Amino acid sequence: MRLPLITSLTAAAALTLSAQAGEAVTYDVDGKTYEGYLAEATRDSKGLVILIHDWDGLDSYETTRAEMLADEGYDTFAVDLYGKDNRPDTTEAKKAEVGKLYNDREAMRARILGGIAKAREVSGETEAVVMGYCFGGGATLELARSGEGEDIAGYATFHGSLDTPEGQTYEAAGAPFLIMHGGADSGIPMSVASDLVTRLEDVGATYELQVYSGAPHAWTVFGSERYQALADEKSWDAFLGFLDRYLDSEAS
Repeated sequence: MRLPLITSLTAAAALTLSAQAGEAVTYDVDGKTYEGYLAEATRDSKGLVILIHDWDGLDSYETTRAEMLADEGYDTFAVDLYGKDNRPDTTEAKKAEVGKLYNDREAMRARILGGIAKAREVSGETEAVVMGYCFGGGATLELARSGEGEDIAGYATFHGSLDTPEGQTYEAAGAPFLIMHGGADSGIPMSVASDLVTRLEDVGATYELQVYSGAPHAWTVFGSERYQALADEKSWDAFLGFLDRYLDSEAS
């Protein structure tokens, strides 16, 4: 079973950041090199988590979250959707990178699937939960809609992009969803979250939508003006419960 939720995720993140034990892992997808990050479970593994980065690219935020999940007993692999050494540092550059993938969803899915394949190779695990932050949440849902992921136990998003492209549905997803959304997210209004729920309901998907009052977009980002400790702790606890239910075979 999972450990009790710590009182302060911020404190845990600070300790994790100072003692990261994971490793960078390079791999190729369609002739291009990517660099993911593997954090192995600190006890007997309860399964594999695939973590998809936000629009900044894979950086210390994602590696910290990966280590936190490793401390909970999950092998965690943070995939890279931009390419090795491509970490945009301006708003314009970040928009450009996500724009490339939103305009070429086949490439987006190929990069996710390539990362999952590498994660399974290096961890020895097969079944996985896929989760993502912000843009990574949108990428998670893109994979779910495609039905191209095999042995996926669930999909989870933290303040993720929730729009459904025209012509796509969730009929082929085949796994449960946990959608965690900020009630004060001005960029992704509640109407978009409501539309997603309707689409999931229409295809009989198993899902849960959690909304955190007062939480703006990116409420989980440690040290930022948008960070909301209560929403972060509640959503983290919800995600660990989701892993317990759908991934950890030893959970009761």
